[in-house]
Amino acid sequence: MNNKGGCHWLWTLSGSHGQQDQVFRINVRNGDEVSKLTQLVNSDNFKLNVWKSPSAFGRPVDVLVPSVSLLPVKSFLKSQGLEYSVTIKDLQALLDNEDEEMQHNEGQERSGNNFNYGAYHSLEAIYHEMDSIATDFPDLASRVKIGETFEKRPMYVLKFSTGGGKQRPAIWLNAGIHSREWISQATAIWTARKIVSDYQKDPAITSILEKVDIFLLPVANPDGYVYTQTQNRLWRKTRSLNPGSRCVGTDPNRNWNSSFAGEGASDNPCSEVYHGPHANSEVEVKSVVDFIQKHGHFKCFIDLHSYSQLLMYPYGYTVKKALDAEELDDVARQAAEALASLSGTKYQVGPTCTTVYPASGSSIDWAYDNGIKYAFTFELRDTGHYGFLLPASQIIPTAEETWLGLKTIMEHVRDNL
Repeated sequence: MNNKGGCHWLWTLSGSHGQQDQVFRINVRNGDEVSKLTQLVNSDNFKLNVWKSPSAFGRPVDVLVPSVSLLPVKSFLKSQGLEYSVTIKDLQALLDNEDEEMQHNEGQERSGNNFNYGAYHSLEAIYHEMDSIATDFPDLASRVKIGETFEKRPMYVLKFSTGGGKQRPAIWLNAGIHSREWISQATAIWTARKIVSDYQKDPAITSILEKVDIFLLPVANPDGYVYTQTQNRLWRKTRSLNPGSRCVGTDPNRNWNSSFAGEGASDNPCSEVYHGPHANSEVEVKSVVDFIQKHGHFKCFIDLHSYSQLLMYPYGYTVKKALDAEELDDVARQAAEALASLSGTKYQVGPTCTTVYPASGSSIDWAYDNGIKYAFTFELRDTGHYGFLLPASQIIPTAEETWLGLKTIMEHVRDNL
């Protein structure tokens, strides 16, 4: 951590009368209730931050309500007959606890030089660990720079290969495209160490790597990630400037060239789901697109997000079934079953559009539309008790169960090249 005071002041907007910022779970059962809720969320007066978006499918919506807005929001919900419960009563306490843990952990690591996989880390620490993995396993792993961010930070992937430089079929693992989803970056770097540690010990990963290369991008939105650790823990987007707007950033998972600017994305730069001025406008997205297209042999694209415990496949931009929907559904169900076998964590499986909400310009839809058949999104733990602020104590249990799901998908890819 740097010394900018961590996260302590992020959402203390005016804690009058000892009130705290809270997260509300609002139940919406039909289109009418969705539009009432959308009206509330879009109102500038309340300064709400949506954690889980409204959809037309009766899925509850999670909204961060700053302390100054608690009374008016409750009053609005009551007047509109919308039911809600409070899932996080004191957001600041969670932020303070997370911040304290991170500072303590980074202090310990500086003195001992051991990377703690059960902790959240700075971008610098993750990059350093990627370097260590490549150094420790030079015959299997290499760190590859694929581009630079808007703020000129390097973007690194780890390449795992036993192919001796030959161009082989490949799997892309993406994480942290939404910067506040810290469990995704943490799970990804744990996965990197797992791959090198289990090679030649676990027959599954050994046989996968005999046939395919794996490329892992643990931090797909480095500028946003740094911003979550220095300015605003709940930042989601990139940090690119939007000419003519005071609002910064684009949603990098609405910026891919797949039904760009369609349903589920916004043309308002202040929106959390702003799609950007044009497809691939975000250099972070374009770097991945260029790399994958130049390589030309990717068979699988997996994007790790949080939270909700979902395993989804295309499409997000249409209710129309993907050509391979049956096979993708079957693979996803097997992966969800494998994941649940460790500690019983239940994942819901289905296409993005009908499982959560319409979303255009997403990474997995782009991958699928560009011939990468095995395209999946994981929404990791939890289902909303902690939301984006999943305690560090859950990192390793999350990563371990996710690994079983990932391995199931990768084995299917290996057997269906």
